[in-house]
Order: sequence, then structure tokens, then C-alpha cells
Amino acid sequence: MILTAFFKALSQLPDPRFQRVLWLGVGLTLALLVGAYLLILGVIGWFVSDPVSLPWIGEVTWIDNLLGWGSLFGILIASVFLMIPIASAITSLFLDTVAEAVEDAHYPHLPHVAPTSIIDGLRDSIGFLGVLVGANLVALIGYVLLPFAAPFIFYGMNGYLLGREYFQVAAMRRLGRTGAQALRKQHMGTIWTAGILMALPLSIPLVNLFVPIIGAATFTHLYHRITRTAGLADPSG
Repeated sequence: MILTAFFKALSQLPDPRFQRVLWLGVGLTLALLVGAYLLILGVIGWFVSDPVSLPWIGEVTWIDNLLGWGSLFGILIASVFLMIPIASAITSLFLDTVAEAVEDAHYPHLPHVAPTSIIDGLRDSIGFLGVLVGANLVALIGYVLLPFAAPFIFYGMNGYLLGREYFQVAAMRRLGRTGAQALRKQHMGTIWTAGILMALPLSIPLVNLFVPIIGAATFTHLYHRITRTAGLADPSG
């Protein structure tokens, strides 16, 4: 069930709607990181624009440059850990488009459903970003304290979070928020396993940028497979 859904999603990557969501998400993520760096530079310039006098050393004029380069190094390091969570959260704003493209191609008999509102999508994306970033920052402590368990922590945690989010996106379009949550809880084992499959490419540079798109498509197929196997009627029909 899971692998079939995954390979169906993979085969649809050339779809123009998939590509549009991918590059929009990556572009907005890069813009956010650049904006954060410019903001940091502005704060540094505000506080240390004048020369600083230090005891026994005298006037120092290069502290702002040092902090500027330090902030650049810091943002580059942070981007390694935050690029994927941020890209996933931003891209989740547009995952409704991915689910719609999957249904148009593979489930054309289903009735059209209204897209998720911008406000609901923005609220869910901000919440997802907060959970992803917060969980991964907390997990850094686990990586340090239990280095031998780091891979299990990383893939288990991100697999759970990705599976939870992407299945929710797919199911909420037709079941609503409450119905999607109920169905997700009933099939948490399958969803978590599929989420771990989505988490595996997270550690592969560039490939990991495709995770949100493939994840949304995979879980759209998975949602329809689960409802069909369980004999559930589509309430949107």
C-alpha cells in the first residue's frame, strides 16, 4: 500500500502543478533566510555602528565586521538544520494544489472540492513550522546525549510529524478537520510508517527539497487507499 502510493507520487513529479509548488516553496524559503540575515545585519549596525573602546586595547573599529561575518556563518549553519523544516512549512501552504493534481490524474471520478482557505492554510503552516523547528531543536539535545540513537530519533520524530501533517492535508479536503483527525488516529501505524519513508531523504541535500511535494502526493494516494479498503464513502460526493 505505502510503496504503491509512493511510486505513483514519484511518477507525477513532472506535473507542472508539482513543479510550481516546489519552486515557489524553495524560492520563498531562500527569501526568508536572506531576509533574516539582512535583519540581523541591521540590528548589528544599529548597536555597534560606532567604534568601541576597550580597556588596554583602545579604539576598535572592526567589531561590526566581525559580528557581520559571524552572523553570516551562523545563518549558513542554521540553514542546514532549518532549510527543510521551513521549506516544508512554507510549501504546505500550497499542498492543496498537489492533492488536487493527484486527484485530477488518478481519481477523476471524485467530485471537486473547495480548496482550503488561505487563513486556514496559513494557520496550519505556521503551526507546522513551529512544531517542526521546535521538535528538531529539542532533538539536538537527544543527539548529543544519545548519539547512538540519533538516527532513530531523527527518522522516528520527523516521520511522525511529516505523516501527521501530510495525511491531515489530504484527508481534511474531503473529511474536514475533525474527520481527518479521527481517521488519522485509526491508522496511525500505517501513517507513521509512510512518514518515516518520507523522512529518509531528509538527510540527502537537494533531494530533501522534494519531500513536501512527494509527501503530499503519497498521502493523498494513501488516504484514498485507506478509505477504499475501509469501505468509507466519500462525504464530498
